[in-house]
Amino acid sequence: MTDRNQRLRVQSLSRLGAVLEPLIYFLIRVSAGLFLAMHGAQKLFSWFGGNAAAEAAAFARLELEPAHTFVILSGTVELGAGLMMMLGLLTRPAAAAASALLTVATFMLRAQGFDWTRGGYEYAVLWALTCLLVFAKGAGSWSVDHAIGFQI
Repeated sequence: MTDRNQRLRVQSLSRLGAVLEPLIYFLIRVSAGLFLAMHGAQKLFSWFGGNAAAEAAAFARLELEPAHTFVILSGTVELGAGLMMMLGLLTRPAAAAASALLTVATFMLRAQGFDWTRGGYEYAVLWALTCLLVFAKGAGSWSVDHAIGFQI
């Protein structure tokens, strides 16, 4: 393969990436918000297979007391920040709040190891970093923040 053919293929991929980037970022922001909101609804309302009493017991095992209060607080942050991230409304503050919550979760789960299937911190780190990305990038062009011309 000649160097010219290689450059053309790389340039084509680069153009494809540039075209897809707004859509991909939109999907990352919305899916992160959706998953966070669902976790909040699990904690607050026992929706989507959640169990508020079991959540409180889990928080108590982690010595987060009063456990019920911490379940309500974390569920409220997850639901609120998740909905705001989905809409792209006050996106950076919402993503910062979610990232902070998930960073605390990471430290609370560290004693259980890395593997999320064993109650470890893997999942919390992944979502904390995803929210940090949303914080760094902002709402993007497909958002309420962009539509109203308000970007923090």
